[in-house]
Amino acid sequence: MALYLGIDTSNYTTSVALFDSQTKNVIQKKKLLPVKSGEKGVRQSDAVFHHAMQIRELLPELIRGADISAVCVSVRPRSVEGSYMPCFTVGHTVAASVAAALGVPLYEVSHQEGHITAALFSAGRLDLAGKDFYAFHVSGGTTEFLKVAAGERCPITCEIIGASSDLHAGQAVDRVGLMLGLDFPCGPELEKLALLSSADFPEIRASMNGADCSLSGVENKCGKMLDEGAAKEDIALYCLRYIEKSILGMQAALPDDGLPVVYSGGVMSNSILQKEIASQTNRETFFAAPEFSSDNAAGVAILGYLIGDKND
Repeated sequence: MALYLGIDTSNYTTSVALFDSQTKNVIQKKKLLPVKSGEKGVRQSDAVFHHAMQIRELLPELIRGADISAVCVSVRPRSVEGSYMPCFTVGHTVAASVAAALGVPLYEVSHQEGHITAALFSAGRLDLAGKDFYAFHVSGGTTEFLKVAAGERCPITCEIIGASSDLHAGQAVDRVGLMLGLDFPCGPELEKLALLSSADFPEIRASMNGADCSLSGVENKCGKMLDEGAAKEDIALYCLRYIEKSILGMQAALPDDGLPVVYSGGVMSNSILQKEIASQTNRETFFAAPEFSSDNAAGVAILGYLIGDKND
């Protein structure tokens, strides 16, 4: 049995996972970082502290008795110069210590690369790793349209085609959700609320600059709707429809090459977004299941296997 350990300490979730390269099964354990009621997120200093507390609870339970072949860890948000968040140092430190203690290889990847790999695995298309395709990474910290190809270091390397110039989609969801009295993180509750609405919003137009979008206006619009007495379920649906239009606006920059599109990140687990985007995309589209859309170490563990297999 060849087991690959993945560790991811993002700004929202402590996550560890084991990938069995023979059975192709993955076991993951994760825990959301605590957020005080009414707050919009987690400060980095708090995130570092809570990750340190939570990983020592999750990791021993997962790896006890496991014959680990390699350790893979996300060490930064994206694989570009200057991409850094302190919360990832917790996972990096633990991963390096475990790898050194076991005498096994340590592979360092980005949080984004892990998200895309998890989406491929969830969709049953891990065969796309190492090939050309397009991907969206839409979450609380990223809203990007990417060209993905194999690289020397990693079979998943990303080049930005378009991105949000201000607010990220997950931030918009959480800010509107908090406005409506929902608990942070607000994605699942906002979706449930929006599914109660039958409103139509033909007037929505995405704010685009080429393949880049702007999402800051949706928070103001939803606030105005609330002040004017609009139903909360209609406001929730408006927020999601605005994000949907923005993603489709970014996707309009797709070259006519027929390559598939993979959608990753917590926001893309939303059933309303998936249904509409899939219906308007004239090529193969793949969405991750919810447990592989939100922040997770599963994709990181699987990526460790792919890197190790590539280097053998």
